[in-house]
Amino acid sequence: MDQPLGPRINAETIGPAPYIAIHWRLRISLFITCYNDTLFPKTGQAVVTVLERLGHTVEFRAAQTCCGQMHYNSGYQADAFPLMEKFLDDFQDAEVICIPSSSCVAMIREHYPVMAARSGRPELVHQVNTLLPRVFEFSELLVDKLGVEDTGAYFPHMVTLHPSCHSLRSLRVGDKPERLLRNVRGLTYAALGDSDQCCGFGGTFSVKNVDVSSAMVAEKARCILNSGAEVCAAIDNSCLMQIGGALSRMKTGVRTMHIAEILAATEGAPGAGANGIDGSVRA
Repeated sequence: MDQPLGPRINAETIGPAPYIAIHWRLRISLFITCYNDTLFPKTGQAVVTVLERLGHTVEFRAAQTCCGQMHYNSGYQADAFPLMEKFLDDFQDAEVICIPSSSCVAMIREHYPVMAARSGRPELVHQVNTLLPRVFEFSELLVDKLGVEDTGAYFPHMVTLHPSCHSLRSLRVGDKPERLLRNVRGLTYAALGDSDQCCGFGGTFSVKNVDVSSAMVAEKARCILNSGAEVCAAIDNSCLMQIGGALSRMKTGVRTMHIAEILAATEGAPGAGANGIDGSVRA
């Protein structure tokens, strides 16, 4: 992973949000992911807001589709293969690729090398190995690549964080999302009990094992309520869809938000680009 470039950033605090003077700029390709594009497009808008605030250029390659995770994890690995090839072709010349989903990044990092090796095509293996160092989950990109922990956000609410399974066990992002949240002005951070426990989503797991999945998300909801938080954040909308549905059915009033939506908020526009920021609960 590249070394942080933070020392090149000069920030001057003006009011509640810092003006960030960037002495270098990246052209960052956003891979929105298929479910974010379909169900949570405001997350993508929030990612763009944050990265552009930091002085970078964000491009969206309209030909992008799916990383193939859903197919691969459901046993349709042959169907996932052309999606891997398409991803590689779509982003082969990208400078940096930002993905606001740890599960999709895990699919690319863990399974693309295996799929390429099994193909018996050395050129495909080379293509994967060349691309991987340029792929970042959103919080990884901010902290590890850009050296940024303060994005100039303002969000006056109590927030807890659900660390998704892929972020913990595959990407090992550690406390990067928490550090980003703790640097948001006005935000009160509430620790989540049993934070390393799964929310019960797991893609088709929640469909095929409804009773187990429901019990798991009920326990997760209990922990969130015990934290006293107004908002539950995560770096994966797939988990938030599961958690948000449970919290909504329980009529708790607790909202769920992707971390990018919180980091995009400012004092002048506290709700800009944020799912559920108007007080509604994402179901």
